[in-house]
Amino acid sequence: MRACRFGSAVGLTVVLGLASCQTVPLTGRSQLNFVPMATMLSMSQDQYGQFLKENRVSGNAAQTQRVKSVGLRIARAVEDYLRANNLAEEVAAFQWEFNLIEDASVNAWAMPGGKVVVYTGILPVTQTEGGLATVLGHEIAHVVAKHGNERMSQQLLQQFGGVALSAALQTSPAATQQLWMGVYGAGSQYGILLPYSRKQEYEADQLGLIFMAMAGYNPEDAVAFWQRMAAEKKGGQTPEFLSTHPADANRIAKLRELVPTAKAHYRSL
Repeated sequence: MRACRFGSAVGLTVVLGLASCQTVPLTGRSQLNFVPMATMLSMSQDQYGQFLKENRVSGNAAQTQRVKSVGLRIARAVEDYLRANNLAEEVAAFQWEFNLIEDASVNAWAMPGGKVVVYTGILPVTQTEGGLATVLGHEIAHVVAKHGNERMSQQLLQQFGGVALSAALQTSPAATQQLWMGVYGAGSQYGILLPYSRKQEYEADQLGLIFMAMAGYNPEDAVAFWQRMAAEKKGGQTPEFLSTHPADANRIAKLRELVPTAKAHYRSL
């Protein structure tokens, strides 16, 4: 079993870390994850429901249906792959839900278990179904790789000394709620944004490319999408979806390298 690595700020909790070291499906990377999945799923359900109450779900039936159908198509393909590769236990945690929110932000995010939000502001950049599949494949990859769980574990360790999430909610409910919403990128109105690391972002790019290919979307569309995102940034404001991500040129170059591998999973439907 690989050892999880930590910065000096959390070195005193190595024993906890070693006991909580897990492996990301497909890539094999070791990650810190000590929050029980049941707790993550329960909180995800509550917070996602609250977010939907406080934000306007799009009334555009065609766009909403496209988001839901593309998302579910990729999610089902990923589940089939995991089952076929002796990872059926991973599938049990997924409760996929895709919603389109009326918001000009060029952004999308996901919570544990598959609670995904796409903002209408990103649709002019996705343009095509393949572009939308790139965004949703990337977010689904965050879910499958448990990047949010990993980030939450890291932040609990840094801010609360590694106490259980349930205990943190009892002793510091407001701070923990802010922490959660920041970790999952669920809106700047919460005052903080805790970005995924570049390692996690590159991993989500890699897995997302494979996942969209599994669902029958051409992975080459991902390169075109990120080129449009880069152009969007050059046009003025940096989209939230890009603000914490790797440099445009580096990301696009890496995607080009990954396309041939992803195409091994591609079949046109």
